[in-house]
Amino acid sequence: MSATLQAKERKEFTNSARRKIRLDGGVPAVIYGKSIESQAVALDGLDLLKTLREEGRNAVITIEVNGKKHSVMVNELQTDFMKNEIVHADFITVDMNEEIETAVPVHLTGEAAGVKTGGVLQQPLFELTVTAKPSDIPQSIDVDVSGLEVNDTLTVGDLREGRNYTINHEEDELIASILPPRKEEVIDSGEQQDSEEAETADTSDESEKE
Repeated sequence: MSATLQAKERKEFTNSARRKIRLDGGVPAVIYGKSIESQAVALDGLDLLKTLREEGRNAVITIEVNGKKHSVMVNELQTDFMKNEIVHADFITVDMNEEIETAVPVHLTGEAAGVKTGGVLQQPLFELTVTAKPSDIPQSIDVDVSGLEVNDTLTVGDLREGRNYTINHEEDELIASILPPRKEEVIDSGEQQDSEEAETADTSDESEKE
C-alpha cells in the first residue's frame, strides 16, 4: 500500500502566495496527467520529505485533495540545497497497469578487485532510463563491481537478465571500468645537468689559473 499525503487545493498563484505557503512549512505542487486536468495544490513539507526518504524518489504515492485520491509519481522536484527543503514539486498521475518511462540512479556496490591492486574505478553513467509498470520500477539499480579486475568493463548489456523492466540504452554503453594504476611521471628538473656544467666550469677555471 502506497503512502498517502493530504493536500490542499491552491487558488492563488502569485509569488507572494507561494512564499506564504513555504513560510508556513508547506510545498507548492502541481498534479497533472492524462486522467485529470492540471491541479495546483499545497502539501506539508515535512510529510513530503519524510515520505520520499522512506519510499524513494520513484515510489508511487497517493495524494488526497478535496476527498479525491490520486496515484502519482514525482516528475520533478525543486530543492533549496542550502536549507535542505523542497520548494516545489511536480507529480504525474499513473495507471498501475500501464508502463511508464523514468530515470533510475545506478549505485555501484562492493570494492572492485582491480581497485585493491591499484586500479582506478570510473563510472561514466550514473542513471539509466527504464520502462516498466509503476510497481516494477526500482528505486535504484545496484550493481556489484567486486569481481572487476584491471581493464575490465561493465556495460548495459551485462544488466539485461533477470529484470522486470526494460533498460532503454544501447548494449555497449559503459557503466563502469577499472583503469590501470596511474604512473607518476618522472620530471627531469635539469639539476644534475646544471651541476655537471658547474663542475666542468670549475675545472676549466683551475686549468686557466695553472
